[in-house]
Amino acid sequence: MARRYGLRVRAILAFHQCGAGPHDPPWIPLPQWVLEEMDKLPDLSYTDRYQRRNKEYISLGCDILPILKGRSPMQAYSDFMRSFRDAFKEYLGAIVTEVQIGMGPGGELRYPSCPTETLSQAGISSELGEFQCYDKFMQASLSARAQLIGMQDWGNGGPAGTDGSRQNPEETSFFRADGGCWNTPYGRFFLEWYSGMLLLHGERLCMVADAVFSGSGVTIAGKVSGIHWHYYTCSHPSELTAGYYNTLLRNGYLPITQMFARYKAALCCSCFDLRDEERNNSKSSPEGTLRQLMVAAKMCNLPLNGENSVTRLDDTSLNQVIRSSRLYSGGTSGTSFSFNYVRMNKSLFEFHNWNRFTKFVRQMSDARTFLARLEFRRGQHYLSSMSVVWVVSRACA
Repeated sequence: MARRYGLRVRAILAFHQCGAGPHDPPWIPLPQWVLEEMDKLPDLSYTDRYQRRNKEYISLGCDILPILKGRSPMQAYSDFMRSFRDAFKEYLGAIVTEVQIGMGPGGELRYPSCPTETLSQAGISSELGEFQCYDKFMQASLSARAQLIGMQDWGNGGPAGTDGSRQNPEETSFFRADGGCWNTPYGRFFLEWYSGMLLLHGERLCMVADAVFSGSGVTIAGKVSGIHWHYYTCSHPSELTAGYYNTLLRNGYLPITQMFARYKAALCCSCFDLRDEERNNSKSSPEGTLRQLMVAAKMCNLPLNGENSVTRLDDTSLNQVIRSSRLYSGGTSGTSFSFNYVRMNKSLFEFHNWNRFTKFVRQMSDARTFLARLEFRRGQHYLSSMSVVWVVSRACA
């Protein structure tokens, strides 16, 4: 159907649970054969300090271990990608132009520090989150790293004094600004290991995807979560527990974009529709989070795929998407930008919403919307591009 109408398809390969539970309409758990192995060996699940297991995604601590009936998770992901490539070979490069690789809970490169259903309620969540390093595979890695630097005591579990159920980092001994353990030698050791394990997981997936889809004409992509509700604090606790070592003193997103750049992968991120002034929490900044992600992506010359965080079709939300998009789509660096409107529902097709949405699509598909940033020279012409993904950057002939 896409080929018949001249559209393009961005395929998303999801290796994660979809939905919050059987009561959720889009409920799709992990495959039964994976859940059976998790039941036999609970440490295949992410685990927090309270020994709560999370079955949204297989723990990255066992990425290369043969725990799935003789195969490792990375082998299973690779086999799936190869099967997809072979099944859709005739469409790759022409119709299927991008393949986004699921890298964690919700398809994002992160730990399940907060339940995905909480994160999807943009602006509501303000939990600090819990470090997910208590399954035996993660613990073995942490212990080995601590022994390697001669600090064996540092490998006996995650940090104390985090209390992820709290909303104020100043009430914790690890995250507080003045004297918090996050900025001590131990804190830096732990956070470098924790975020490094997530980076290694993303690198393995990019390496596999690059090998499978090389020469097929498709761009590979990965998604980073827009975790913004403690952005204006020193320690950025909710980002730390998710695996992004991003603080007042350290750029945690640049290592991720550098890793994506090594495999010429596109970066996908949300928050394009969110405004700081609509946040109840003064420490929250979706706009600041997005700006930092954009700068990191632009430094590495990455294609950027924007997404909305919530289902809103009012002018304020749609205009914010346009404003956010202008931040990345301009300039002469050659970076490309596209926007993917997600979470469509039946209200989209109501008369007033549909009119508003089609106007928005026309604006996003028209290079003139971005003239202020693109700085066209006289004599150049504009080429609009209309597809499933609306490409608006460098749209000149």
